[in-house]
Amino acid sequence: MLKIITKSFTDLSINELYDILQLRAEVFIVEQNCVYQDIDSKDKKALHIIGLKNDKIIAYTRIFKSGDYFSEASIGRVVVKQQERKYGYGHQILKASIKAIETNFKTTVIKISAQTYLKKFYETHDFKQVSEEYLEDNIPHIAMIKD
Repeated sequence: MLKIITKSFTDLSINELYDILQLRAEVFIVEQNCVYQDIDSKDKKALHIIGLKNDKIIAYTRIFKSGDYFSEASIGRVVVKQQERKYGYGHQILKASIKAIETNFKTTVIKISAQTYLKKFYETHDFKQVSEEYLEDNIPHIAMIKD
């Protein structure tokens, strides 16, 4: 079971921010062999959903209120450390992110830009595909909405 905490950007410690950026780079840049600008100004607007196991960050998402990323509330940078994926932590961090949006932003409508290969994963959380496939950072994605 993950210990899940939610923090604003300014509440993150330097070590937490470092560990989050390291995890994102490990998965999105190195593992997926994709050179792109991960560090963007959007982190400052987001709430950060952090999944801890033995006091180490092994899962993470960032969430946005309506208008900060899409016109709907949204979840992004969904990531679980590669060796931890078999334990279902992706489902736990996503459920916590959905609940955090409902609690903090008072909405159930959520839009995501999902890597296409994860379509079935997101469908188990009631997201529905609402776009054709498109390339984002040279990786196939689809827009999905949960309402």
